[in-house]
Amino acid sequence: MVRLAWHSAGTFDCASRTGGPFGTMRFDDELAHGANNGLHIALRLLEPIREQFTTISHADFHQLAGVVAVEVTGGPEIPFHPGREDKPQPPPEGRLPDATKGCDHLRQVFLKQMGLTDQDIVALSGAHTLGRCTRIDLASKVPGLQTLLSSTTLTSSEQLKFRSLIGSVDDPVFRPLVEKYAADEEAFFADYAEAHLKLLSSGLLMLKCVIPCVIPRHSWLLWVGGGFAFPLNFCHLICLM
Repeated sequence: MVRLAWHSAGTFDCASRTGGPFGTMRFDDELAHGANNGLHIALRLLEPIREQFTTISHADFHQLAGVVAVEVTGGPEIPFHPGREDKPQPPPEGRLPDATKGCDHLRQVFLKQMGLTDQDIVALSGAHTLGRCTRIDLASKVPGLQTLLSSTTLTSSEQLKFRSLIGSVDDPVFRPLVEKYAADEEAFFADYAEAHLKLLSSGLLMLKCVIPCVIPRHSWLLWVGGGFAFPLNFCHLICLM
């Protein structure tokens, strides 16, 4: 679910204002992109729930699924702002980051294309542990990991906190952030939640009402239409740019 939300939002391009978290993963053309292999399974699992809430856009539904998945697997709570409309066609293939291409490539995609930061890259990397459990050898490079990684099985929360792209520990900007998160889970959760919120809000203009309030967890929309969202029991107004 997290991968579905990320790969939808991660196609956003700041320069052209195209792509992003606008429900285009519902199209077979985007599902056929190489980086999206297997995401049809997530959509199939979500479909029975989706059928019960047909007034919610696919765009909002996919991003809400990612937010809930992070929370129920032991990660931080992430504010969810509804109001995304479903766009009529998917973005071109090739916009998603490829971790095997190194840090310069990640910066090209996350910073220049998507408008995120170095801190966001490292924080978001932590969620790559969700799903298949794989042990990694960072203990020799990052102080504070030896005790944790000596265990046979890492919990989902521990994996989310400590798994990062291997190249991050060799990058002079990424490394201090990796060490910071290894030593301070609270700091990691705070920065991860901020980065995830930026990602799922790509292409949105968020306007707060005069009376600010916090969006409750797992709230469903009362009505969505015309590019505006009026959520149940809270007072944020979202409109598309």
